[in-house]
Amino acid sequence: MASAPRSAVATSPMFVPADSLHSLLTHETLIEHFRSSLPTVTPSISTPIRQSYAVSPDASLLLMPSWSSHPSLPYIGVKLVTYFPDNSHRDLPGIHANYVLFSSATGQTLATMDGTVLTLYRTSSVSGLASSILSRNDSEVMVMVGAGALAPHLIQAHLAARPRLKRVIIWNRRIDKAISLAEKMRGEGRFEGVSFESGGYLEEIVPLADIVSCATNAEEPLVMGRWLKPGAHLDLVGSFKPTMRECDDEAVRRAADMGCLFVDNRVAMEEAGELAGAVERGVIGEEEIVGDLVELVKGEKVGRRSPEEITVFKSVGSGVVDILTAQLVYDMGLKHVPQPCS
Repeated sequence: MASAPRSAVATSPMFVPADSLHSLLTHETLIEHFRSSLPTVTPSISTPIRQSYAVSPDASLLLMPSWSSHPSLPYIGVKLVTYFPDNSHRDLPGIHANYVLFSSATGQTLATMDGTVLTLYRTSSVSGLASSILSRNDSEVMVMVGAGALAPHLIQAHLAARPRLKRVIIWNRRIDKAISLAEKMRGEGRFEGVSFESGGYLEEIVPLADIVSCATNAEEPLVMGRWLKPGAHLDLVGSFKPTMRECDDEAVRRAADMGCLFVDNRVAMEEAGELAGAVERGVIGEEEIVGDLVELVKGEKVGRRSPEEITVFKSVGSGVVDILTAQLVYDMGLKHVPQPCS
């Protein structure tokens, strides 16, 4: 879904606020954009390792640059992210971000957009794409672990990937947030035939789930491998440094034993506490991480092979999906922004 870039003249950069992003993007269109674009353009995109700086004992500043040499993706992009986990106690999102898109032909600034909402869409749509390959076609029950800003997006992305889902159970350390999100999802009235509810005990609701999606700041495992039923798909999103873990070693080991342990990109082996820790403790070897998202989409790696397999997908994010999301936003935005006459 590439567009011809604006002509190389001085023009004001497009500004895309959060509200406009909601009107330009859907999880369905972004999942399909990733599915069609990742195999083609990924080899031509340079994505240096994310730079992370501790600005306080708990808070971080992250810089995520990327640039493309592919003719259909003539862009340079940089995302600036702040991570303040204590914001959960202030009723604020833990992540704030801005994304800047430049022309790779002229260096001109083409667009600035709300990077927080962009991240929510791209992260959840990566999980949705992986779920469309790794979860069971007949998945009916989803457990959402966490009720922060990312949770409703993950729910929508998994619903887009698996339209047979009919029950979503939301868990959060603060049960009031789980109840509130369930009520919000019900109140939107967009998900016909899907029930939304809150659950109080993970050990009771995880065994019910065909899909378990986690988006938390946990540093101690929340999901235990022994709770996962045969055929379950575990989607791990929250951790992005070795000290963070959303599941225990048993969950990782069970998927690895079945040849069903996947990542969005290979950086996850270094950044994700679930994987880095399991390798360090000798639970798995690095070679047991079977493949990444691009290999799954291209069919170079086989995802689910039987209804009984437990699959695990760990994502940490990358500049590749950032720049592809920004491309789609820019393409859609151009259709709504008047262009100068030639």
